[in-house]
Amino acid sequence: MTTRPIVVGYDGSPSARTALDWALDEAARTRRPLLLAYAFEWFAVAAAVSPEVATWPDRTARRDAEVLVQTAAVEAAEAHPGMIVTGVLLDGPASVALTERSRQAALLVLGNRGHGGFTDLLLGSTSVAVSAHAHCPVVVVREAMTDPADPRTDVVVGIDGSPCSLLALGYAFDRAVERDVRLRVIRAWTPPPPQYIPFNYNPAEITAAERAALDDLLVDWRQKYPQVEVVAEVVADAPSRALVNASRAADLVVVGSRGRGGFRGLLLGSVSQQVLHHSRCPVAVVREMPSDTDPAQVG
Repeated sequence: MTTRPIVVGYDGSPSARTALDWALDEAARTRRPLLLAYAFEWFAVAAAVSPEVATWPDRTARRDAEVLVQTAAVEAAEAHPGMIVTGVLLDGPASVALTERSRQAALLVLGNRGHGGFTDLLLGSTSVAVSAHAHCPVVVVREAMTDPADPRTDVVVGIDGSPCSLLALGYAFDRAVERDVRLRVIRAWTPPPPQYIPFNYNPAEITAAERAALDDLLVDWRQKYPQVEVVAEVVADAPSRALVNASRAADLVVVGSRGRGGFRGLLLGSVSQQVLHHSRCPVAVVREMPSDTDPAQVG
């Protein structure tokens, strides 16, 4: 069976270079080949600027893009002897091209914003769109926001019992095994606003019930992964805020693409989007697992 590569979206931007550095570490850890993918969108840009010349390909721009991605691949391979690193130019809008390429990938790695991203946007539209549609897990890497010397080891995962969150839980356990680190499993429940608190409201009782449900859910997982230290936490807070707070001391936060109670029309849930926008560490969004990397279902 051909080993699926880790694909990193690369356009030469600072954000893409940060994503490449993270992907190189992940490829070395998992011993997978790395593919740098540059999505060439000249036709879309030309049509928007000057429709009358949109049908004429800009061969120079395309060649420059090809040189950029191939040069980056060669430099990465030279800096990491023994690692297979290649580059490819994909034609079409980045979100479409990268989503299609994800069918052949074990993991897709993106920066939080590439060339052309408006500076007032916290996260590029490509990252959100690909996370919502990809056929493999997507890791979005924000440019460094903390001291690189600050030790971060935990993998954090948000769980609410939904199918997507259980898929994310399996992915998080596997990442904790690969890194030989602790796994923090967070289940959050949102307290009602003060004006809507019912007369029989008992936060301690709710927390205890949520804790019992979480402990019960984790029994089989702990047996499957006895080598992983698991810290289970129940938090009385909005799930997105709980995960963002946890990200401050984490190496990776894992979320499902959509959790319990998500609107069916939304392909990426509000919690996942909030975590993508505000996390202080890389975020893995798990929507679908490739067949050869699918963690065994437990429970």
